[in-house]
Amino acid sequence: MTNALITGANKGIGFAAAGQLGRSGVKVLVGARDPRKGTDAVELLRGQGVDAETVTIDVTDPASVSAAAAIVQKSHGHLDILVNNAGVLPEVTAADRVGGPVDLQMFRDTFDTNVFGAVAVTEAFLPLLKAAPAARIVNVSSTMGSLADQADPESGYYGMVLPAYQTSKAALNSMTIAWSKALADTPIKVNSVCPGWVKTDLGGPDNKAAAPMTPDEGASIITQLALIDADGPTGGFFDRSGPVPW
Repeated sequence: MTNALITGANKGIGFAAAGQLGRSGVKVLVGARDPRKGTDAVELLRGQGVDAETVTIDVTDPASVSAAAAIVQKSHGHLDILVNNAGVLPEVTAADRVGGPVDLQMFRDTFDTNVFGAVAVTEAFLPLLKAAPAARIVNVSSTMGSLADQADPESGYYGMVLPAYQTSKAALNSMTIAWSKALADTPIKVNSVCPGWVKTDLGGPDNKAAAPMTPDEGASIITQLALIDADGPTGGFFDRSGPVPW
């Protein structure tokens, strides 16, 4: 059976992607830092008819990542789909975003999850991905990390100034390109996606109230890239409308 590990899958976009992949016939491994929250999410997914189990994983903790990879190795022997979804956006006040002093600790915390966490998880699970017939890696990024959009006054993202978050997503996009090159001689495909502005806890309560899209709508591009066939792209950046400029 095809299986998929989604980090940060106990809520929001990750949970929505788990449901969509599960309803497509994929066995879903719900990655969650909190075992109880992971178990609760699995129960909800099973209530929807999804074949799901939880995997405790804190992407910022190397020991947790290694332990999770060992569990999946023992239980499944391979991994078909990896979705690096876990992410943080701590810049929730105007002072955080622009005009104030740079908070280096906030940058470190953001990169620990959004970049170093994705790198740690991908590298730990790479042997399992290589053991699958044709694995897929989907990195959940953001158009706010697009350098082209940040510099284009005509872009709807031009006015967004969240430097820690934006630079972390730009770095994740760069890793997508690097992995696609490193894995070019394998059937593995690696892509970045932007789910859009989605009603989630990311960015605080104001985001949940203002965002126009549901988690299911945002997760659709994750599901699409996770299920691409051999003719699908690799090393690209996409949203629901198509390619996104780097």
